[in-house]
Amino acid sequence: MNKKIAIIGGGNLGTAIAEGLIQSGFVSPKHILITKRNIQTLNELERKGVLVSDKNEEAVRYADLVILAVKPFQVSEILRSLKDEFRPDKHILVSVVTGVSIDELSGCLGNKVGHGVPVVRAMPNTAISIQESMTCIATRNVSDEHLQYIIEVFNQLGRAVRIDEKLMDAATVLGACGTAFAMRYIRANIQGGIEIGFDAVTASLIVAQTVKGAAELLLKKGTHPEQEIDKVTTPKGCTIAGLNEMEHQGFSSSLIKGLVASYEKIGRP
Repeated sequence: MNKKIAIIGGGNLGTAIAEGLIQSGFVSPKHILITKRNIQTLNELERKGVLVSDKNEEAVRYADLVILAVKPFQVSEILRSLKDEFRPDKHILVSVVTGVSIDELSGCLGNKVGHGVPVVRAMPNTAISIQESMTCIATRNVSDEHLQYIIEVFNQLGRAVRIDEKLMDAATVLGACGTAFAMRYIRANIQGGIEIGFDAVTASLIVAQTVKGAAELLLKKGTHPEQEIDKVTTPKGCTIAGLNEMEHQGFSSSLIKGLVASYEKIGRP
């Protein structure tokens, strides 16, 4: 399925999506059009063959798949100004805007319940800049063929999974806030590494690669974390001693409480 892609919003996220799709070879640069008011900041993408424009209407007319990557407060004005350009028999709208529901997106397009432009919400994280994002996807009025294409698009930028839209807030905590939680864990490991004798640079390398390797074990082997833990915890060994001490200090419970606190904060002022 060879679709033309428009990205409305050439900020950090929009340009990261364009860069990732080009680097993966999934789509030709000439089949991507990206918009921004100040198109001078898109010169590097333009040199790579990406089409650039300061007119969102031009982007919708050009594309089959429209990716909306703007600020939440801009969504209503932009989509309402473009609703006459969208065609249900041609376009798919994918929003990567945090906190804007499919109902809100559909309403801005003038969709009637069960009809109109197919709408998708996609929730990537900051690792999209290196094609390692975890992207959660929720859909409305999207065919299986189009859904598979959208998942394939975001698989070029890391990994993608379809979820119910009611889980989008939870996905934000686990997949987006989770990046910060993982970084804090890594930072603590580095600090511990320094305390037991390593310089900061070496500790950072050892910790980052160890965490990456642990994650890859789960992703590639499909095992449960406890299975991999069992492989390195020998009787009376140093690993089990460290794990038990961490649990005595509330390691797992503090992580779970942190996730729940973030989830409960969503939607509050």
